[in-house]
Amino acid sequence: MKTYQRILVAIDIYSEYDQVLERALCVVKNPSYLSIVFVTLPTTYFQPYIIAVGGDYVADIHKQAKKRLEEIGQTNNIPLKQLYLPIGNAAEEIHTLANEIDADLIVIGTHGRSGLKLLLGSTANSVLHGAKQDVLAVRIM
Repeated sequence: MKTYQRILVAIDIYSEYDQVLERALCVVKNPSYLSIVFVTLPTTYFQPYIIAVGGDYVADIHKQAKKRLEEIGQTNNIPLKQLYLPIGNAAEEIHTLANEIDADLIVIGTHGRSGLKLLLGSTANSVLHGAKQDVLAVRIM
């Protein structure tokens, strides 16, 4: 049976991430094998709706996310250097980071509601279909 050595856990710090992180911790021998990523959307996604804040809004979200991610890492004994906060398309950033750190497993949550989406949400589906690594999709209840 394969033992995973480098696991990338993709979480949404503003949603239910506990189940995803808990499942990743169950798969690994040592929390130091884990890396956590939270992807912030770029300014262009906000501009049509929040023109007045734009880049400042994204910078503020990014700053808050960094603080929260550091708290999560500290609570779970995950080294600071293994916490990532890229800005961009979630699936693309997860794929890029997984390849850069030579992850052999990606753990991601899914919020699918019905039909095929019951199995995988859109981000989880995009990660699964573009990943070179094994992907563990954790259904969030």
